[in-house]
Amino acid sequence: MMARQDQIEIALLGLGVIGSGVARTLLEKGPAYDQQLGLHLSLRHILERDLYKAEGVPVDRRLVTDDSHVVLDDKAVDIVIELLGGERPAYDFIKEALCSGRYVVTANKEVMAKHGLELLALAQEHGVDILFEASVGSGTPVIGPLRRDLSANEITSIRAIINGTTNYILTRMSKEGLDFQEALSQAQALGYAEADPTNDLEGIDAVYKLAILASLAFHTHVRPDDVYREGITSLNARDFRYAQELGYAIKLLAVARREEEGVDVRVHPAFVPRGELLASVDGVLNAVQVEGDLLGRVLFQGPGAGPRPTASAIMADVMDAAYSVAAAKAGRTGGRLPWRAGRTLPMKPMAELTTRYYLRMEVADQPGVLAQIARCFGDHGVSIASVIQKERDEVAQTAELVIMTHVAREESVQKTIEEAGKLAVVSRIGNLLRVES
Repeated sequence: MMARQDQIEIALLGLGVIGSGVARTLLEKGPAYDQQLGLHLSLRHILERDLYKAEGVPVDRRLVTDDSHVVLDDKAVDIVIELLGGERPAYDFIKEALCSGRYVVTANKEVMAKHGLELLALAQEHGVDILFEASVGSGTPVIGPLRRDLSANEITSIRAIINGTTNYILTRMSKEGLDFQEALSQAQALGYAEADPTNDLEGIDAVYKLAILASLAFHTHVRPDDVYREGITSLNARDFRYAQELGYAIKLLAVARREEEGVDVRVHPAFVPRGELLASVDGVLNAVQVEGDLLGRVLFQGPGAGPRPTASAIMADVMDAAYSVAAAKAGRTGGRLPWRAGRTLPMKPMAELTTRYYLRMEVADQPGVLAQIARCFGDHGVSIASVIQKERDEVAQTAELVIMTHVAREESVQKTIEEAGKLAVVSRIGNLLRVES
C-alpha cells in the first residue's frame, strides 16, 4: 500500500454525463496514471443530488453522497473536480474549496466566464490553483497554451469556432442543403443537440467561452455581457447556397480583437472565405485561431463535445494539480506562472465595427428598384460591391437580391437596412451577415 504522501485524494462534484465519464476514466486508467505520476489518484467522495445516477457507474456506492458538507469539510481532500454545471451552487463550492486550500479542476464555462478573475486571484491568495481547460473547446487544448505557452506574446486576436452543436448544424446545412429545422432535428437525433438547445443556437454557450478566452488573452476582464451576440436561427438554406457561389462558408464565429480603441468581442454567424482554415472546420470539431506578436498565427483544433474528449482535458488538469499537491507536501517550492488581469481595457461598441456585409432581400420585380435601394446605401455612406438577382417569384412579382458591400461601418449598415426595409419596393429583408476575413 502506498504511503499517504503518495496518495492524492479527489472529490468529484457531479455524476452527469461528463462526471460519469471522468469517474470511469479514473477507474479504467488509474494504474496508468499512477505509473506516469508516481502518485496514486484516489477517488474519495462523489457528490450527486440524484443518488440513482450512481447505478450506471461502476463506483463504490459508499463514496456517493448528496451532502456537500461531507465532501467539502473533509480536510483529507486534495483536489475538487467540479462538474455540476450552472452558476449555483457550483460557484459557491469552488470558492469554498479554494479558500480551504484545495486545488480545483472545473469544466464550468459559465462560472469561469462570470467569476474567473475572482477565482484565479483567490486561488493565488491561498497558494493553490484553479484549472479549467475543459471549460472551452472540450478536448481542444487552448486554456493551457494561453496561460503558459503563449504568455510571452502580446495576443492581438482570437477567431474561433467553439460550439460543436452549431458547427454540426451549419455543416449539414452547407453540405446537404438542409433547412435549419431539419439540421437541428438531425443533431438532436444523434445526441449533438440538447432537447432544449437554446444556449447553443442563440450563441450563449459561445459567449461564455469567448469571455474566458478574451480575458486570458488580453489580461483584462471581459464579461459575458460585454460580448455582442447573434445566434444561427435566422439562417436559411439559400444563404449557404449563395455563400458557396460567392466563395464563402458560413460559421458561427467567436471573435475577439484588441485594438487601439479597445477590445472588440462578438459572437455571430459570418461569411468566412473558403481559403481560410476556419472555413474547413466541419462537424462537431472546434477550432481556435490565436494571433500573437512573436508567434504569428496558430490554430488549435479538436473535438468540441463529448464525455471522452472532455474527460481528457479534465484528467490532464487533475494530473497537473496532483503533481503540485505532491510537491507542496514534500516541501518543494515552485509552481506555474501566475495569471494576472493587469489592465482594464474598454470594450468597443458593436456600432463601431467595420467589415464587409452580405445582404439578402426580396424586392418588387420592376424597373427603378435598384436605383432606390442604391440611394439608401449611398445616403449612409455604404458602398455596394456587387448585386446579383437570384430567385424570382412569378406570382408575387418579386425577385431576390444578394448584395455584397465594401468595408462599411456597422452603424451605417444597420441604418441602411432600416431605411431600405421601409421602401415600398422592398417586400422583406431576408438576412444580413458579416464577412470575416
